[in-house]
Amino acid sequence: MNRGGRRKPPSDPGRAPSRRPSEPADLSADRARALALTPVSRETLHRLDRFVATLLAWQRRMNLVASSTEATLWTRHVADSLQLLALAPDARIWVDLGSGGGFPGVVIACALAGIPGAHVHLVESSGKKAAFLHEAVQATGVPATVHATRIEDFVKNAPAPLDVVTARALAPLPKLLALVYPLLKTGTLGLFPKGRDVARELTEAAKCWKIQASLSPSRTDPKAQIVIVRGLEPKLRCATETDSDHGK
Repeated sequence: MNRGGRRKPPSDPGRAPSRRPSEPADLSADRARALALTPVSRETLHRLDRFVATLLAWQRRMNLVASSTEATLWTRHVADSLQLLALAPDARIWVDLGSGGGFPGVVIACALAGIPGAHVHLVESSGKKAAFLHEAVQATGVPATVHATRIEDFVKNAPAPLDVVTARALAPLPKLLALVYPLLKTGTLGLFPKGRDVARELTEAAKCWKIQASLSPSRTDPKAQIVIVRGLEPKLRCATETDSDHGK
């Protein structure tokens, strides 16, 4: 009984104790599941651990990932990013558009660190998120450059060569293809993780684009797929508008 004479309600033995907002979740089980899905070297794992620690520290101040996904950060975000590497095993120069919380760009850089010539360009227009990316790159020591600029401006002056362009949860496929067209038409491979609406997005994109694409099932989500774009050409009725959008 407390001082006010009221009894405290009995605790529910079947309910797990609630976690205070400032108390970090135990990610060890989810980490193990992620590594089973996408195994990495010990050195890469050390870099990923430093990255995740940096992200969680910043997550208290700003929303880098949805709070509902923090408990499954390793499978939902880290492994989901790592799986892209198997689709372009010989790629060395990557660009991640709208890198935000570092997925997939920083994760890919963690895996490629130590490989001669490997580099990842992280493009992010938000100043706060770009500041986080700078700290993440410094904390992990990965071969990456943060470009705090708009995607359209980066694409106009993109460094060459680029082996792979990727973007995760950035935009629907029709808009995304318009953004990356200047890169894809030079031979850069596009890898774009998509959810359950991928078929609809491809159908919509096909109205304006001739797309050489295939789908690869996601290892982390049975409802998701990765769109692999090997070639892209605007259809005649959309070509004029596309060229105008890119200043040609």
